[in-house]
Amino acid sequence: MFPLRDDRPTFTPPIVTTLLIVACAFVFFHELTLDEFSRNEFIAQYGTIPARLHVSTLLTALFLHGGWSHILGNMLFLWAFGRSLEDALGHTRFLVFYLACGLAAGITHVVFNYFSLIPTVGASGAIAGVMGAYLIKFPRARIHTIVFIFVFFTTTDVPAAFILVYWFVTQLFSGYGSIAHTHVTDAGVAWFAHIGGFVTGMILVQLMPVRARYFPRGDYNW
Repeated sequence: MFPLRDDRPTFTPPIVTTLLIVACAFVFFHELTLDEFSRNEFIAQYGTIPARLHVSTLLTALFLHGGWSHILGNMLFLWAFGRSLEDALGHTRFLVFYLACGLAAGITHVVFNYFSLIPTVGASGAIAGVMGAYLIKFPRARIHTIVFIFVFFTTTDVPAAFILVYWFVTQLFSGYGSIAHTHVTDAGVAWFAHIGGFVTGMILVQLMPVRARYFPRGDYNW
């Protein structure tokens, strides 16, 4: 399933969401201009390496991606779930929230992979936080989604709660399963970063104020 957009009415343009997507795209296209050696060096310098942790890389790694499917999938999820959350929190608070979830996701990954020398990159942890917050704030929303059936695909509206709970459960089981493997065999996906970001988003969004216009709206389920 690939989410495209939600059915929530928004009142302000998704400025921060758009700028985050543009920033990630800019960095990714810069990566494409590098030769293989320079690209690996770039990722090693700005990605998060648990065994040689530089705190700044917990943030810089959020803007790096490892391939087309990585960045396209992440940006699709950010666009689908980020716009309504940004509208509710406001631009500045949403940016703070996004970066805080990314930091929490990175720290979680480091804790569970303390001796790993493999760079971790991607906005997945921060976007997981957005998804966790969305589940709390908009549990009755519906997401216009691409659904694949064998070799065919169609679009349909799927309850946001179903997509988000399903996604989190798969991350949880994948994360616990990865404990039995080495950091080499499971280097492809930072499962625990996703879990850490998701849970942080669920908690943090309940501590942050929302825009006043949302308070009278009972259908938002705050």
